[in-house]
Amino acid sequence: MTSDISITEHVPEHDIPKLQFVPFTSALDAGFWHKLTQKKLNEYQLDESPREIKGYYYNGDPVRLPTRLTLEFSAFDMNAPTPTRCCPVRGSLYNTNTLESFKSCDKKALLEHAANEIFDAIMSGKAIEDPILLNKFILLTFSDLKKYRFYYWFCFPALCLPDGVQLETAPVPLGERFSEVQVQAFQKAYDDLLQAEGSLAPPFFLIRYTNDSFSMAPLSKFDEFYKDTEKLTLGFYDPSTLPSHPGWPLRNMLAMVAYQWGSRFPSVEVISVRDRTMQGARDVTHSLAFQITLPQTTLSQACPKAVGWEKNQKGVMGPRMVNLSECMDPKRLAESSVDLNLKLMRWRLVPSLDLEKVISAKCLLLGAGTLGCNVARTLMGWGVRHITFVDNAKISYSNPVRQPLYEFEDCLGGGTSKALAAAAKLQKIFPGVTSNGFNMSIPMPGHPVNFSQETLIQAQDEVEKLEQLIAEHDVIFLLMDTRESRWLPTVIAASQRKLVINAALGFDTFVVMRHGLKKPRIEDAGDSCAEISCDLQGSSLFSNIPGYKLGCYFCNDVVAPGDSTRDRTLDQQCTVSRPGLSMIAGALAVELMVSVIQHPEGGYAVASSSDDRMNEPPTSLGLVPHQIRGFLSRFDNVLPVSLAFDKCTACSVKVIEQYEMDGFQFLREVFDSSHAFLEDLTGLTLLHQETQAAEIWDMSDDEII
Repeated sequence: MTSDISITEHVPEHDIPKLQFVPFTSALDAGFWHKLTQKKLNEYQLDESPREIKGYYYNGDPVRLPTRLTLEFSAFDMNAPTPTRCCPVRGSLYNTNTLESFKSCDKKALLEHAANEIFDAIMSGKAIEDPILLNKFILLTFSDLKKYRFYYWFCFPALCLPDGVQLETAPVPLGERFSEVQVQAFQKAYDDLLQAEGSLAPPFFLIRYTNDSFSMAPLSKFDEFYKDTEKLTLGFYDPSTLPSHPGWPLRNMLAMVAYQWGSRFPSVEVISVRDRTMQGARDVTHSLAFQITLPQTTLSQACPKAVGWEKNQKGVMGPRMVNLSECMDPKRLAESSVDLNLKLMRWRLVPSLDLEKVISAKCLLLGAGTLGCNVARTLMGWGVRHITFVDNAKISYSNPVRQPLYEFEDCLGGGTSKALAAAAKLQKIFPGVTSNGFNMSIPMPGHPVNFSQETLIQAQDEVEKLEQLIAEHDVIFLLMDTRESRWLPTVIAASQRKLVINAALGFDTFVVMRHGLKKPRIEDAGDSCAEISCDLQGSSLFSNIPGYKLGCYFCNDVVAPGDSTRDRTLDQQCTVSRPGLSMIAGALAVELMVSVIQHPEGGYAVASSSDDRMNEPPTSLGLVPHQIRGFLSRFDNVLPVSLAFDKCTACSVKVIEQYEMDGFQFLREVFDSSHAFLEDLTGLTLLHQETQAAEIWDMSDDEII
């Protein structure tokens, strides 16, 4: 069966149109076949008896997606929970032992047997008490476990009413059929019904309404709900996404109404509910409303003809085959499952999400400590496949409780290299990730490299390796312990126009920020704070700032970074912070990265501020801030924005030009010199002198001591 419209049955031509239904398309996850393989080998063996399984369908898919009946890994557990706001469907699995048995199976008899069960539930009234009995499916399979080829034929039995179902009024969106007040009342009544029924969505239900109110009830309340009314309105959980045609399950519902209540209500109004979430906003106005006329039936009639076998990929009646010889490998199955979680996010919540941009991003994590471990885990949650660690430390006994990629055994024998251990652990957690670790130091300002020729060569090699790694990656995370260790990667990344995400911790505060992404040199020339201020005239001081004018981690400093590790006490040698802080900051760093790369302008996106929280977000994921500053003591975040500083010791034009012109020779002077070298280069020294002169000039003679 395809997603094309299927006519109920062949009838003579009439002036009055017949209602048409959208058939199901089977959606069998790779995990289903993996579980079937286990069942076949360990439980079913040569037994071909039918087995109870279950699937579900959903009524919130975007328009034009197939009407899917989904079977997952949990399909064989009848007690497993159905996903929230999905409708469960019970089915029968007929797993044959040979391909010949699969081909010769009497499919007509299987369909008639299922149709009789549905019809008996209708005639006995059991379907009124339990409407799920109206929805059944058949899955006929053969599993070639040597080649991991699975042959299957799916069927969703539907009873065909004599003469079909006539349309009195064409299906129209709910927003056109009812007023805005009525739509809101409808949505509230539907939510109340869902809450009363639990997490499972009822497939069919009863509706009554007035000009400003709606009430709903399960089918079992029919007698009391319609005691004094002459109009029947049915609610239907509709998995169809086509704008004018309801989904396949409605057929059996209308058959039950015709046989049970048709004599009293020959004309029925139907509301097919489509409960979508678009761009984070709830919307039921896509639901359809229409009026139908049911054929006259009697309770003594025999079971009508049934249809429902699915068409294959070519659009003709026949089975399908899926070759899972590659993805049945547990490693490939893990990849499929990781991707599925992300796709469900896109299908149900964020249709515009570009997953490929996220998955293909190559991320370099400078620092494999508390922040590095949490950032890596969150990146894997987003499906990122390429993660590289750089760190020169070894795992100590205090690390594993805060750094989730390490265990006690990693601390023994002097400790394993953090970068190497972190990369290896990612492979164990998810074999589909490409993870590498480099046990190396990052040369820093104020940390001389001129002690010997050996240390000089080592520093030059580390600079070259860092330049190469930054060139090979798309996003650079700065997650180190010291301020000065962030200087060199900031300079290199600014020169190479790479997106930098910076995260730093205090005791109960943190900062997560993206560095301004420099434009190509020809566009960059002449940019200054004066020009930026001119560009921003007419707006508030820190609003509408594009990404290339945003500051870096060092732009708010008026002193150059120096050696902050000298003469530090024990509490100053480590990042002493509340245990939950790094998890929060690490997660926000990754979410900021994802939001940036989802923006059409990427790193050049205009920075969102705290004032934008009530405005329309620029991306489907929300705001794209410059900085997130968190305060755990009061559980609060603010989103400040700061401009690039033309005297910045890391990203200013003078520093980048000097680095690109002199290379390692320039860097060596920075490493070997005190902070005065960078301050002289950028003009900070002159700025300090001018500031001091201005302060002295402002003093009166009486104030001078």
